[in-house]
Amino acid sequence: MDYQEALRYLQSFADFEKKTGYSYTASFDLRRPRALLELLDDPHLRFPSILVAGTKGKGSTSVMIASILRASGRRVGLYSQPHLHTFRERIRVNSALITPEEMASAVEAVAPAVEEMERRRPDSGVPTTYEVATAAAMLFFARQAPDLVVLEIGLGGRLDAVNVVNPLVSVITPVSLDHVQILGNTVAEIAAEKAGIIKEDGVVVAAGQSEEAMGVIRRVAADRHAELIVAGPDVVQVAEPSAELPGEDILAHPRRERTDVSLRGPSGVVYRVRLPLLGAHQVANAATAIAVVEQLAKRGIGVSREDVEQGLARVEWPGRLETVSRQPLVVVDGAHNADSAQKLAAALRESFVYGRLILILGTSADKDVEGIIAALGPMAGIAIATRSRHSRAAAPERLATELRRYCPDVRTAPDVPSALALATTLTTPADLISVTGSLFTVAGAREHYGLALEKD
Repeated sequence: MDYQEALRYLQSFADFEKKTGYSYTASFDLRRPRALLELLDDPHLRFPSILVAGTKGKGSTSVMIASILRASGRRVGLYSQPHLHTFRERIRVNSALITPEEMASAVEAVAPAVEEMERRRPDSGVPTTYEVATAAAMLFFARQAPDLVVLEIGLGGRLDAVNVVNPLVSVITPVSLDHVQILGNTVAEIAAEKAGIIKEDGVVVAAGQSEEAMGVIRRVAADRHAELIVAGPDVVQVAEPSAELPGEDILAHPRRERTDVSLRGPSGVVYRVRLPLLGAHQVANAATAIAVVEQLAKRGIGVSREDVEQGLARVEWPGRLETVSRQPLVVVDGAHNADSAQKLAAALRESFVYGRLILILGTSADKDVEGIIAALGPMAGIAIATRSRHSRAAAPERLATELRRYCPDVRTAPDVPSALALATTLTTPADLISVTGSLFTVAGAREHYGLALEKD
């Protein structure tokens, strides 16, 4: 089996990343991944792990934790999803993506176990694409024997295939409304699914939450006798950028290239953070990562203040408030629900100098389109509705109809490259082009500017 054959094999199963309108409880069952992993000799139990769930910030927080641990001299695995350009981005050790040969080898080893499971345990049901891929990832990490592995939950938490591990620390980043048709119609219902990763007598670090979400997390932690640590952010000092007013005579540009802030961890140690990611929400993610590594230090996994500062300074996480072009100024961000769109709106105002915003928006059809557009539409001088390369993508015409409630000039484009070409013809040197709505839309923009070094 080669890499392309491995991808085709994975895609031969039910892929819920491409589906809408299904029931979380009816569609997912931890008996399947557990049965599959048991036939592989339980590779997920052969390495220590950290488990990260949440609505927003789980990917950023995961990569921050991994980067800090790497700065301490450890070999660190990272399992994240979705990917931007190649499936191999989901599985890595340190900065190295799993190679095509390693991916093919892992999937090839899982395939006989899938057949055996279907034959010996038909009551478990047929595994999904995600469950088979997760089994391959666990097998790869067991083979690599890293010091720790940071595992990001794909959807929800309670029934996610990754939740079969027994982590050193469980982590819950901010919870908000997303996947409401699947996870629940209220923040409390969604928080209950995320809190499903809290283990009996375990440790859980929770980012600052709404009271609705935190109440659920506290209750589940108490029921399971788990130690709960709430992560600030306890901001000691912020380095403010110089104030500049937008105008027709200026070139649009970033107000800052990174976020400089001093954060006090739960232990009382103050860290001088120079984070190459923009936005107040990334400060909160950094505070959560700090709280996690401080908990690891209590359990014998020593991490110094210098490790934390160096690790956060070296974080690489493309597609999150990322500048992909300077002339014109193009900023991409994977905001895909109302809360993340509000955070993007605030970050654009805070971190960039520009005269007019040209918004390129492409979302999935099952997202809160109205909430996303309510946050970003009023900022736009021109809005271009487009479609990402994804089976769940919303029709540009639907987005355009909603955008016209807020923006005086709305256009449509059939795909992201066409939208960028149109936006470029409409810009002045003072304008900022913001591409957002989903990571699939962001991936299209990054590829347009030649930033995808590898693609499937």
